[in-house]
Amino acid sequence: MRLVLIGVAGAAGALCRLGIANLVAARTLPVATLVVNVGGAFALGLVLAWVSPRLGPATASVVSVGFLGAFTTFSTFAMETVALHQSGRAGAAAGYVAVSIGLGLAAAVAGQHLGRSLLP
Repeated sequence: MRLVLIGVAGAAGALCRLGIANLVAARTLPVATLVVNVGGAFALGLVLAWVSPRLGPATASVVSVGFLGAFTTFSTFAMETVALHQSGRAGAAAGYVAVSIGLGLAAAVAGQHLGRSLLP
C-alpha cells in the first residue's frame, strides 16, 4: 500500500510541477525550475522536521519521496544550466547555479526551523 501511495503522491507532485511551469511565463532564466526546487527544499525541511515526528516515517516518505521527489528536479536544473552556458550565457548559468543552491539551502533550513517550531 505504501508503494501505491508514493506513486499517487508522485503523480500529484509531477502535475503540480507542470502547473507551476505553465503559470510561470517563459523567461530568459528558468524561473519555474527555481521556484519548484526552492519550494521543494523548504517543504522537505518542513516534512522531515515536523511531519516525520508527528505522523511517522511512512507518511513522511509518501510526501518526501513521492510528492516532493516528483515535484522537484535536479536533472532539469542541470540541463537548463548547461543550455544557458552553451548559448553563450556563462554568467547567467553561474548566477543560476549560485541562486538555486543558495536559496535552496536557505529554504531547507527555514522549513526545518518552521517544522521544529511547530512541535510541542
